[in-house]
Amino acid sequence: MAIRGTTVLLTVKTQTGTDGFNKPVYTEITVPVENVLIGEPKTEDIINELQLSGKKLAYTLAVPKGDTHDWTDTKVQFFGQVFRTIGEPTQGIDELIPLSWNKKVKVEHYEG
Repeated sequence: MAIRGTTVLLTVKTQTGTDGFNKPVYTEITVPVENVLIGEPKTEDIINELQLSGKKLAYTLAVPKGDTHDWTDTKVQFFGQVFRTIGEPTQGIDELIPLSWNKKVKVEHYEG
């Protein structure tokens, strides 16, 4: 049996102009990203993230190779809930990773 991820909904921000103070104005759209693995973090990872950033790590996502979306500081929806990414994604070298996923993204519950 092959490992297969699930589809998550990622909020993508696109700059559509600037406001009267010359600050960027963004439009948000939600796009599906298929074959994402959703994993439960280890207890020590939860504690470390809380101590380092003050954020409570809820899940770790494995993003498939070839995905070009920006996963930094954005919302992700799955399991009927909304999450926000924490920090920068970590990425491995495609050729050195035997499976279909090469990027790891941490998320926290989002109250917004």
